[in-house]
Amino acid sequence: MAKDRKPDAGRAGGGSSRSGSGARPVSTTKGSSASRGPAPRNGGRGRTRPPTQVVTQSRPWGLIAAAVAVVVFAAAAITYAVVQVRASDAAKVDALDEISGIQSFDYAAGQEHVSTPVEYDQTPPVGGPHDGEWADCTGTVYDADIRHENAVHSMEHGAVWIAYDPDEVSGDDVAKLAELVDGVSGRLLSPYAGLDSAVSLQSWNHQLEVDSVDDPRIEQFADFLTFNGEVEGHYPEIGASCENPTFVADPLVVGDSSRGADATTTDAPTTPTMGADGSTETPTE
Repeated sequence: MAKDRKPDAGRAGGGSSRSGSGARPVSTTKGSSASRGPAPRNGGRGRTRPPTQVVTQSRPWGLIAAAVAVVVFAAAAITYAVVQVRASDAAKVDALDEISGIQSFDYAAGQEHVSTPVEYDQTPPVGGPHDGEWADCTGTVYDADIRHENAVHSMEHGAVWIAYDPDEVSGDDVAKLAELVDGVSGRLLSPYAGLDSAVSLQSWNHQLEVDSVDDPRIEQFADFLTFNGEVEGHYPEIGASCENPTFVADPLVVGDSSRGADATTTDAPTTPTMGADGSTETPTE
C-alpha cells in the first residue's frame, strides 16, 4: 500500500522557491527603503533645494556723509560771501566827508600849460599850472619819481595819483598798492621822495595822507574819486584821455626837462573816458 506524500516544503503556503515566481519576500533589514517613510517629491533623487539666503541691505553711509559735507561747505561759502559783501558795503563811501582826513583845495579849471618847473604849495601837488603832456594814467605803475608837472595834468583828466615814500614803503607793500592801480584806467602809482607820510593820494583838488598801505581809506579814496565828475571842483576835463604811449615808453622823471613842443599829446580825447555823469565832451583849455 502506497504511503501518502508529504507536502513539498517549497510549496508551503502556495509559494515557490524559484526566483521569478511568486511575490518577493519583504526584507526587514534595518535601513531598507521600507523604513524610510514617504518618498521625496523630487522623483526620489534624494536632493532638496537649498534654503534661500536673506540679504540685509546696508545704508549708504559714505554717500550720506559726502552729501552732508557738500551742504556744510555750501553753507560756509554762502556765509563767507555774505560777510564779504557786507564788509565791502560798509567800506563804501558816497560822499567826500565820509573819508576821514581828506583835504580839499580850490584850483580852478583851465590852468596854464607850462614847460618850466613849478613850485607847488602842496606835496605832492593837487592842482595848478602843469605841463602840456600828461603822464599816462591807464592803471600805470611807475618805478621812478615821475615829473610832477606831468602828473598834475593827469589829475586834470580825472586820474587818482597814488604816491609813496620809497624810504618807508617797499617790497610787498608796494605790490599791495600796485594791485589797486595796475590795469585800472584813471590811476597811476609812483614813488615820491620826501613825503610827510608813508602814502599820499591825490586827485584834482583833493588829498589824503596815510601812514600804512593797509589803511582802508586808500581804497575808499581811489574808488570814490577815480573819474568822478559829480564832485564839485573835481575832474575839470571830463572825457579827456588818460592814454599817453609816449610817456609809458619814456617817462619823464624829476629833474627832466619838458618835451614841450615835441610832446605828441594834446588835450583832445583819444580814447574818451566816461565821466560819472556819462559825459564825454571834448575838454577845452
